[in-house]
Amino acid sequence: MSATQPLITMKGRKDGLVLVMDEACAYRDLVRELKEKLAANTNLYKEGPVISVKIQAGNRYISAAQRDQLKEIIHSFDHLKVDDIQSNVITLEDIAKKKAQEKIVPIARIIRSGQVLSIEGDLLLIGDVNPGGTVSATGNIYIFGALRGVAAAGSADDRKSAVIVASIMKPTQLKIGQVISRNENNTIDEMKEDHLLECAYLDEKIGKIVIDRVHAALKKRNLSFALEKL
Repeated sequence: MSATQPLITMKGRKDGLVLVMDEACAYRDLVRELKEKLAANTNLYKEGPVISVKIQAGNRYISAAQRDQLKEIIHSFDHLKVDDIQSNVITLEDIAKKKAQEKIVPIARIIRSGQVLSIEGDLLLIGDVNPGGTVSATGNIYIFGALRGVAAAGSADDRKSAVIVASIMKPTQLKIGQVISRNENNTIDEMKEDHLLECAYLDEKIGKIVIDRVHAALKKRNLSFALEKL
């Protein structure tokens, strides 16, 4: 551990623990100090509820292998869970991947039982998803038609901010990131004429997927960023 200046600063906040990393030192020194600091403060989090941990790397590039290692170190201590690893530096490959994930893929067809449609980016489907049919996207899903099958949005990097929008929202299953919601009420009249566009989003406060009218969802979650492309 540095005798002059800490390489990792630990900050306790209401929503969890923040670890601020030095941007200039060797990565191996960060790992060593991280283990030492977590071990020295283990009494603070060895009991009680799970504590969310956010890592701020600043202008330091963190590779996928390093992210996995940091998570492994932190998860080795009881009641600590990594919520996010933030870095201001990304590779050209990451930029290309991000652009691919943000593009809108328009498709006009009906997804029938047994069929699976999976795309990279945001899906704009003009047509229905019948029971037994599945659509998935690494980004958001917009369906101008009836959703009566399975829809999975935000499959890339567990994107909790992804949304699912449909003219008729009667899914058998919804998935946003890693959170799954099933529809157990199939008795509602699906063919009524007063349907409005509805939006499914992940309410992180309750840890569940919520379905609401688009305008109400916009107000509650400030989801204009997800819909402005339309």
